[in-house]
Amino acid sequence: MYETGYGALPSQKLREFIEKGDFKNVEEKNISPASIDVTVSGEWYRIDGVFLPKTGETIPSLIKKLHGARHAIQEPLEHGIVYIARINESFDLPEDIYAYCNPKSSTGRHDLHVRIVKDGVARYDTLPKGSKGDLWAIVVPRSYPVLLTPGFAISQVRFFNKNTRFKESDLDIEWHKKPLAYHLNGEPYSYESFRMKDSDGSILLRLDLSQDIVGYECRGSNIVVDLSSTNNTIDSSRHFIPIKKTGDSIVLRKDSFYILSTKEALRVPPYLASEMVDMDSRTGEFRTHYAGFFDPGWGCGLDGEGKGRPITLEIRTFEDVIISNGQPIGKVKFEKMADIPEVHYDQKNSNYLIQSGPKLAKQFKTD
Repeated sequence: MYETGYGALPSQKLREFIEKGDFKNVEEKNISPASIDVTVSGEWYRIDGVFLPKTGETIPSLIKKLHGARHAIQEPLEHGIVYIARINESFDLPEDIYAYCNPKSSTGRHDLHVRIVKDGVARYDTLPKGSKGDLWAIVVPRSYPVLLTPGFAISQVRFFNKNTRFKESDLDIEWHKKPLAYHLNGEPYSYESFRMKDSDGSILLRLDLSQDIVGYECRGSNIVVDLSSTNNTIDSSRHFIPIKKTGDSIVLRKDSFYILSTKEALRVPPYLASEMVDMDSRTGEFRTHYAGFFDPGWGCGLDGEGKGRPITLEIRTFEDVIISNGQPIGKVKFEKMADIPEVHYDQKNSNYLIQSGPKLAKQFKTD
């Protein structure tokens, strides 16, 4: 039985906190193998810009100070406008537990920029050790207006009792147990042959331009997308343009939003968790992947014999960029789990379980 006791907390440990009453208003459907989804309430405000509280400042006091205007949740969120919403769930953390947040794929693939803030915490997406009380989500639709309903899962929280992020020696050891990345044809990369590394325990994933449809581009739209829509019901052509394979490179336009995919298929063993992190600005002037967590078991298959799964990337550029096939486009870090979750990612149902090549949000149909 694998158990280090230290690292990211698995689902069974999260349920213990729920049963004790430390984690409040968490529904079973929102518990993942190594994280908890947090959902929006009906309390929304329109504000003039994003912010962070100083020590001692509360979010409600800042909303009042900034003259936040109440927003009716039944009305769409306009693109380019900043909103803030109270989160339904709350977490009273013990003194040895801390947490980080990351947007879900259901928001990132709609270019919905989400950051979690908390009373007195001057960092986004951060729950310090021993922190208590409400969370709020700052939400900015970047490409088109969206309609949300109370209970919509907008971000996810991963909890830790110790920093177990990999050093390069950890990556070497784990890779020799079983590869963490595969070619799209199922052939494994060896640690020695996988050269896209920063020697810091992370790996770099490369852009795949080999598919007939290499990605999708959104230049903006005024058509509202209802995020409660049934899967595969919204005509994607009203918001996204398919990018067809035409050569060895594509141009990413400033202020446009792109859905692309990786050449490598990532595999995360059930005793590890991983996260897509910001790349060094020397690698490129773009932001990659709003949705950053990959749960234990990603790409492992039901029986553990899976050959990984490529990553769909959400990208915004800060300037016009010519990007080539095989260019580094995403950085993944690994960390240890405190224990193996009772059910890992590939043993759960997910909208993105069968994922190969660039995939739009689940509400869109592309045929």
